[in-house]
Amino acid sequence: MKFRYSFQQIVDLKNNERTQAEWILSEAIGHLRSEETNLHVLFEEKDQLHTRIADASGNSISISQMLLLQNYMNHLDHQIMRKNQDVQTAKHVVDKKQEHLSERMIDEKVWTKAREKAYHQFQSFTAKKEQEALDEMATNRFRRLSY
Repeated sequence: MKFRYSFQQIVDLKNNERTQAEWILSEAIGHLRSEETNLHVLFEEKDQLHTRIADASGNSISISQMLLLQNYMNHLDHQIMRKNQDVQTAKHVVDKKQEHLSERMIDEKVWTKAREKAYHQFQSFTAKKEQEALDEMATNRFRRLSY
C-alpha cells in the first residue's frame, strides 16, 4: 500500500506561498539596502561639501560662490531628509514582509504537521494489517501442523 495524502496539493500550495514570501522579503531587503546605500552616499557628499566650505572660508572666495555652496548644502540636507523617509518606508515594508513570511511559514507548518500525522496513522494502520496477516498465517500453520 502506498501513502497518498488527500490534501497534498494544499501542502504544496502552502510551500509555494512560503517560497514566494521569501522571494518578496528578499526583494524588500534589497530595496532597503539600496536606500541605505544612497543615504550613505548623500552623507559622504555632505561631508565633502563641509570640507570644501571650510577650505573656502580660509581662502578668499566671492560671496556668490559661498552662497552657492551654502545653497547646495541646503539642497543636500533636504535630500537627506527625503532619503531618511525612504529608508524608514523601506524598513516598514521589510517588517510587513517578514510578518507575512512568518504567517506563511506557520501556515505551511500546520499543513505539514497534519500530513505527518496522517502518514503516521497510515504507518500504524499498515503495520497493524501486516501483523494481522502474519498472525493469520501463523494460526493457519499451527492448525495444519496440529492435525
